[in-house]
Amino acid sequence: MTGTLVNTGAVIAGGLIGVSLGKRLPERIKVIMMQALGLSVVLVGIKMALTVTDLIVTIGCMLVGAITGELIRIEFWIEQLGEWLKKRTGSSSSTFAEGFMSASVLYLTGAMMIVGSIQDGTVGDPTTLYVKSLLDGVIAIPLASSLGIGVAFSALSVFVVQGGLTLLSSRLLFLQDPAVLNAITATGGLLIIGIGVNLLKVAQIPIGNFLPALLYAIAWAVFM
Repeated sequence: MTGTLVNTGAVIAGGLIGVSLGKRLPERIKVIMMQALGLSVVLVGIKMALTVTDLIVTIGCMLVGAITGELIRIEFWIEQLGEWLKKRTGSSSSTFAEGFMSASVLYLTGAMMIVGSIQDGTVGDPTTLYVKSLLDGVIAIPLASSLGIGVAFSALSVFVVQGGLTLLSSRLLFLQDPAVLNAITATGGLLIIGIGVNLLKVAQIPIGNFLPALLYAIAWAVFM
């Protein structure tokens, strides 16, 4: 769990630094920072998505996953969790839920999280998660400067999901199969592109509702 604890701390630290900076920055600077971050996130997502080996399967997983998420209303429940955390902390941020969800999805849909958690949980090597911690902490700064304290609270998602994966790693070694990692990377890349689109305010995509696509992609890679 060492890697996850460091990662959680890095997100909190980056988020708090970002919130502190955001209070001092003119609105036009925050806007241009968010645009730069949005374009960068789209680039990362495209790079990940282009690892796809079976285009039709990935598209199918996205479609079925989106329908599943819409029926379950995942986005709504994530927003409710964000609003609950906002009330519990007394935050006045109007973008608390958006920051919490965007950062959570961004930090938890990459192959680095899967591989790093399994390495940390099975052989006690947190190196990959240390590198991820550095990246996540840096990304949290500009993200939190525009979207507020909700970004720092995404550390809770990192701790629960990534920590849980680390603890269960001995039973989830199949996730390191190249086909599974490719499916996670390609599908996760599309989700990250969606986050970038949201940050750029080109559209407002309910990214939370697309999360089941990752599960369908993993299932396809494992069983088919």
